[in-house]
Amino acid sequence: MKAYAIQNQFGLENLKPLDLPDPNPEPGRVVVRVRAASLNYRDLMMVMGRYDPRQPLPLVPLSDGAGDVVAVGPGVTQVKVGDRVASAFFQGWTDGPITKAKARTSVGGPISGMLAERVALSEHGVVKFPDFLSYEEAATLPCAAVTAWNGLITEGRLQPGDTVLVQGTGGVSLFALQFAKATGARVLITSSSDAKLARAKELGADAGINYKTTPDWDKEVLARTDGLGVHHVVEVGGAGTLGKSLNAVRHGGVVSVIGVLSGVAPELSILPILHKSVRLQGIYVGSTAMFAAMNRAIAQNGIRPVIDRVFALEEAGAALAHLESGAHFGKIVIRI
Repeated sequence: MKAYAIQNQFGLENLKPLDLPDPNPEPGRVVVRVRAASLNYRDLMMVMGRYDPRQPLPLVPLSDGAGDVVAVGPGVTQVKVGDRVASAFFQGWTDGPITKAKARTSVGGPISGMLAERVALSEHGVVKFPDFLSYEEAATLPCAAVTAWNGLITEGRLQPGDTVLVQGTGGVSLFALQFAKATGARVLITSSSDAKLARAKELGADAGINYKTTPDWDKEVLARTDGLGVHHVVEVGGAGTLGKSLNAVRHGGVVSVIGVLSGVAPELSILPILHKSVRLQGIYVGSTAMFAAMNRAIAQNGIRPVIDRVFALEEAGAALAHLESGAHFGKIVIRI
């Protein structure tokens, strides 16, 4: 079978095709014919060597994919041949709280990823997705959608009438927008592009703030919430935006730290966390059980993932370069 792998050293130029033997269905595992995979910023960092420079190579990257079960190993009861499934980000986090051991079972590093024609996964590491979704749409769910779901719904306990601040228009942010609106929340969204803000409003955003023309966007958030701030912040920026997020959240609010697009080492005052009784929570995707619960909500509400562009397998490097450019709106998908 064909796969793409980071071979002898990191870098987009070292992501090359590789012929591998077809995987066999071992006990408790299933073989999936991959139809589509999607990109997350983590994948780009992994390929570039910025996520884990000690990651052993070669590595088939990408955590997210969807396809058909084509073989099952002895003892498998969760799925059958012919089921349409998506990969779970963590192969070992089925339910309950995350642990150090569960956190070491992520697909696309250290576990071989989804940028291949066939993959072998745990029977507990695949989830059936709603029938109305295409393979390309389902491939966007495992990391970005589950992260947004966990941050806002599972851990965030979002309520109808709450106000949510979403940063940017990447995958996590647009899923957060869709889940928040389905819950009955008000959503404010930031972007450096007025065109992207207009598209976000078409998806249901109640207001948009251009952080380039309004660099003090946290003050604008306060102005738009009568000085109170928002109930939830979906914080994807990291070090460069966390301070403003703490200013924009209301007393007793929640800041879900999800991304590190602007760095990982903030110079940060903890006083807003203390004085406003803010809950600052790290969200590292979620469990298979969360994935299944999210899929039920997606089916009930008819939510369709937003796909920016679909690339061919042979264009994997170009797809990652497009992600790096920041020009995308929603998810980038590779058809396999």
